[in-house]
Amino acid sequence: MEVSTDWYLVLSAVLFAIGAVGLLVRRNPLVMFMCVELMLNAVNITFVAVGTELNNVTGQIAVFFVLVVAAVEVVVGLALVVAINRRRQGATADDISVLRG
Repeated sequence: MEVSTDWYLVLSAVLFAIGAVGLLVRRNPLVMFMCVELMLNAVNITFVAVGTELNNVTGQIAVFFVLVVAAVEVVVGLALVVAINRRRQGATADDISVLRG
C-alpha cells in the first residue's frame, strides 16, 4: 500500500480539527498551548505534503518559519503559564487578566 498525498492531507485535517476543538473546549492554558502546537504541526504536514507533491521546497522552507513561530510561542507562552500558576493554583485561561498589571 502506497501512502499518497491525500492521506497526509486527511491526517493533517484530522490533527488540525482535534487541535481546534481542544483549543475551543479546554480552559487550561497549558492544554491550550498543546492544542495550538498540534494545529501548527498539522499545517507543517500539509506544507511538506504539498511541497513534495509539487516537487517544490517552498513548503519545507515555510515549515522552518512555522517551527520558529512555534518555538517563540512555547517560550513566551510557558513563561506566562508559569507566572499565572505561581499566583493562582489551577488557573484557567480567564485568569489572564491577572497579568494586566
